[in-house]
Amino acid sequence: QVQLVESGGGLVQAGGSLALSCTASGRTFSNYDVGWFRQAPGKEREFVAGIRWSGRSTYYIDSVKGRFTISRDNAKNTVYLQMNSLKPEDTAVYYCAACVVATYYSATYSKISTYDYWGQGTQVTVSS
Repeated sequence: QVQLVESGGGLVQAGGSLALSCTASGRTFSNYDVGWFRQAPGKEREFVAGIRWSGRSTYYIDSVKGRFTISRDNAKNTVYLQMNSLKPEDTAVYYCAACVVATYYSATYSKISTYDYWGQGTQVTVSS
């Protein structure tokens, strides 16, 4: 089992940047594919970005392409989400999630059911 802890959320003005971190403990992190999700008040949780265990493949929802970058450092058991040009509609609780490496991840990375482990979430608020 792996435990995930997110950090780096906060309040920022529109156009600003934030960097989120997801740190894992309990297992070898390179054995896991990782995704970031977000949930705004009154809305369903949605996929934001995903990264394969090796870091060589990344995936993004269309609304964040060109603004957000997901990366990982397996030696530090950490996945990052760099968020630039933030918009008020990016306001949400951001969650990190992990699943054991699977060949089908490239087809299922955006699905909540793909992931076995979740962090507690970190709040991101973007003011206009």
